[in-house]
Amino acid sequence: MDAGFRKPSLDNGVQSSMYLEEETNKVGVVSCIFSLKEGVGSLAKALRLFEEKNINLTHIESRPSRLNKKEFEFFISVDNSCAKALDEVIEGLRTQISGHVHELSRDKTKDTVPWFPVTIHDLDRFANQILSYGSELDADHPGFTDPVYRARRKEFADIAYNYRHGQVIPKVEYTEEEKDTWGKVFKELKTLYPTHACREHNRVFPLLEKYCGYRQDNIPQLEDVSNFLQSCTGFRLRPVAGLLSSRDFLAGLAFRVFHSTQYIRHSSKPMYTPEPDICHELLGHVPLFADPSFAQFSQEIGLASLGAPDEYIEKLATVYWFTVEFGLCKQGSEIKAYGAGLLSSFGELQYCLTEKPQLYPFEPEKTCVQKYPITEFQPLYFVAESFEDAKEKVRKFAATIPKPFSLRYNPYTQSIEVLDSTQQLRNLSESISGEMGILCNALRKMK
Repeated sequence: MDAGFRKPSLDNGVQSSMYLEEETNKVGVVSCIFSLKEGVGSLAKALRLFEEKNINLTHIESRPSRLNKKEFEFFISVDNSCAKALDEVIEGLRTQISGHVHELSRDKTKDTVPWFPVTIHDLDRFANQILSYGSELDADHPGFTDPVYRARRKEFADIAYNYRHGQVIPKVEYTEEEKDTWGKVFKELKTLYPTHACREHNRVFPLLEKYCGYRQDNIPQLEDVSNFLQSCTGFRLRPVAGLLSSRDFLAGLAFRVFHSTQYIRHSSKPMYTPEPDICHELLGHVPLFADPSFAQFSQEIGLASLGAPDEYIEKLATVYWFTVEFGLCKQGSEIKAYGAGLLSSFGELQYCLTEKPQLYPFEPEKTCVQKYPITEFQPLYFVAESFEDAKEKVRKFAATIPKPFSLRYNPYTQSIEVLDSTQQLRNLSESISGEMGILCNALRKMK
């Protein structure tokens, strides 16, 4: 039942692909693991689904769940001739009993978990696999017919394509036209921040002006901003040429790495951009990444994405959309904006706090399936009680994602640890024990 783990191999200093794999099952046998909440009659109800489909179990065993202490996992095997009927049983487990199911074999020798980075250097492997834009533009882009702008975009794309982790982010000499566009956006948004932005954003923004060159007549450099963030929360910026896939982008957050564009929107429409640009990144995202609570909340979403099935990546991306991009939060008796899509849009930042949009409490299970437009103001927003409350809810939601393992980020080695052995659990326990000792000692000294 335990997942086999293929250790990464080294060949000329290059790390090979890493996958988590279940052990190969016997030929002609279909196996799966399903989890049930502990309770009287739970197993009997599940087994009744197999009985109703005349499925004979050739093997069954149980163990406490490694993901949820209140659940048990059951490993079952059936003859391959029952495979079709098993589909209906699995659907019943998911819908009628709310069981989490992980198929181990189904007309294949092994079932693999999607690849995910295990060290911060692994981000180099997908940072250039952008979905759109970069040096190319869609026909409806404001800069599509501007050859100077297109050439400039290629310069920014080349910087991102050639960048590798650990390097200094190249400095960009922005043109007067680019600085003028930035200045218009900066000036308008700054007038709204005191009344519309959350207190965390407003607390950090003056620090960015003081230490990172945030001014109306100056576009800050990614390297300076990245160094500032690292000193605050360990987050860092990495240049990217355009949009990454949801899986790749979220994976970066797990390492406290934010993939940031370096180019700026076209000067013909300073208050509009069809894709993230430097205004969106530096004015919308950066201030909150300097806040410890929000930084951890963002990393929680990233960690939850590692090794998750595709359907859960879509759900996590939707949670990200309605929080990190378009989130609202309660602060005292008021509601404030903390989403970067709001904090970088003069029009929507005003609109989101009017009576026009619908507001709902942030609940990841409901938020993750909400549809949303990408080319107009959001018709509805989700309101978090606080970053701490949102973080705890995302953590509980992540525990429902079907994975045969648990993960932990090690900030000392900047790597992901797969907790699949007693030694790793022992190491984690010792680390927690050490931190608790520091906490207890500090509390004694405060009395």
